[in-house]
Amino acid sequence: QVQLVESGGGLVQPGGSLRLSCAASGSIFSIGNMGWYRQAPGQERELVASITIGGSPNYAESVKGRFTISRDNAKNTVYLQMNSLTPEDTAVYYCNAGIRRAFFAGLYDYWGQGTQVTVSS
Repeated sequence: QVQLVESGGGLVQPGGSLRLSCAASGSIFSIGNMGWYRQAPGQERELVASITIGGSPNYAESVKGRFTISRDNAKNTVYLQMNSLTPEDTAVYYCNAGIRRAFFAGLYDYWGQGTQVTVSS
């Protein structure tokens, strides 16, 4: 069994910062790309940022220059540093990872339970 556990969400004022963490645990052989998605009320889930196993990041245009994604492969953990937050960043943030559970197993997508980020004064 594999679990992704997120932490770090909360309430922050506009212009503030938050750091999200997501740790993968369980029966894991290897992890490929990891990423963060978000879903605001009434909207579809969208990609915020992703990062390859080698550390190459990719960002949505709306967060470029404000958010930074990183990962610690030794800890099976991905982070999202969010700066200069605006009310438009308010959403539930979900962690995603492509995980292989054994050498001969396929790569499957796993999701965290989500963490609420609210930007409000």
